[in-house]
Amino acid sequence: MSGPPGGARAWLTRIVTNALVLAGGGVAGIAWELGVLRGLADADPDLAARILAAELVVGTSAGSSVAAQITSGVPLDDLYAAQLRPETAEIEVDVDLEQLWADFAAVLAGATGAAEAGRRVGAFALGAPTVAEPVRLAAIDARLPRKQWPERPLLIPAVDALTGELTVFTRDSGVALVDAVAASCAVPGVWPPVTIGDRRYLDGGVRSGTNADLAAGADRVLIVTPAPPGAPQPAGSLDDELAALAPGRGFVIGADQPSVEAFGVNPLSPATRAPAARAGRVVGAARAAALADFWR
Repeated sequence: MSGPPGGARAWLTRIVTNALVLAGGGVAGIAWELGVLRGLADADPDLAARILAAELVVGTSAGSSVAAQITSGVPLDDLYAAQLRPETAEIEVDVDLEQLWADFAAVLAGATGAAEAGRRVGAFALGAPTVAEPVRLAAIDARLPRKQWPERPLLIPAVDALTGELTVFTRDSGVALVDAVAASCAVPGVWPPVTIGDRRYLDGGVRSGTNADLAAGADRVLIVTPAPPGAPQPAGSLDDELAALAPGRGFVIGADQPSVEAFGVNPLSPATRAPAARAGRVVGAARAAALADFWR
């Protein structure tokens, strides 16, 4: 698909020292990423504070929810603690991910390019039975402790369901933060595409689960992704995105085996929140020393 539209390029031409990239991964991914950040704070509070203050934040799908939360001004301790509470506005959904990936593979068979692939997934998503869009928006709204865009640059990628092209929402897009996050979290075949103006939008993970190339130009880029090292992404390539950064400027924190086990067979289930948060906290604490050497 195409690179960032004009609004995103405007952010990328700024001098950015530190960028934080938060990847997709369902409800479990939200909890795990917050757990990673909490674990970094356990091991090195100053490091965690500098990570949370990154000049540029890129959030895809689940990562867009985390990005909106950590840039809201709400303390990280509170955000993490919320993942441990059983009360939640998240919607329980019974999804067979293996079947969903098989459906995607069938839809994409024979696609001649990324844009065509995006259009095919868009058609699949538009025809899939899901909860009503307002129901889903209410669940996303409940994730956001603050409804306004932050002052610092926040990039939220989504995919146009009709054209298959990348759209990057920013505070200058004239789009409500909750709509941008909902669009980036609209998993095809599970959640409804999100209506913004006269367009419908899909999960930013349709383009890439990480979209780390949107941070190209930053001196240092931390990528937090709830996937094991080397695991293939359903779309995009983290290796290619790392190559788009200057050599040695990307640092990846991925999931370990206990984290994968915490995610279970359905990382979209709210039941994964507490186990995933705790597993992420362990990973964050374990990676803090290596990250401190990188994030100077």
